[in-house]
Amino acid sequence: MNPTRILPDLQCSLVCEDIRQEVTGNVILLGVIALLRAPQFPVTAHKLCVFNRWTAGLGQFTETVRLIAPDQTTVLRESKVKFALQDAAHNATNLSVFGQLEFTAPGLYFVEVLVDDVMKLRYALPVVLVQMPNAGQPPAPAEPAA
Repeated sequence: MNPTRILPDLQCSLVCEDIRQEVTGNVILLGVIALLRAPQFPVTAHKLCVFNRWTAGLGQFTETVRLIAPDQTTVLRESKVKFALQDAAHNATNLSVFGQLEFTAPGLYFVEVLVDDVMKLRYALPVVLVQMPNAGQPPAPAEPAA
């Protein structure tokens, strides 16, 4: 008996600033993000992209990507995309783009990746407050010319 449907494995999930595609079809990820730094809050991220690659599955599926607030219940954004794998040796690449995303406070935000409502991965996206160099300090007096 041949299976008609196999739930795929999530090969990778990365948050980045932008995604481009070469003429060869290869994908370029720009600005892979481990954490977001902001000098003040609230802050708006112009664009955040989530790159997901699925493999070892068979059939039609729905991917859901969610960005969860630090309270771990509030869904800030959600993206759904349908995709298919015709053979278990094939792979599928999905991109979720979240524009004008406002972070109201620093904290641990979370990215959740599901396929057909089955959680495949949940990882932290820290958003931190950073002090800018010389922030809040008056400029140093100029040296007199000799």
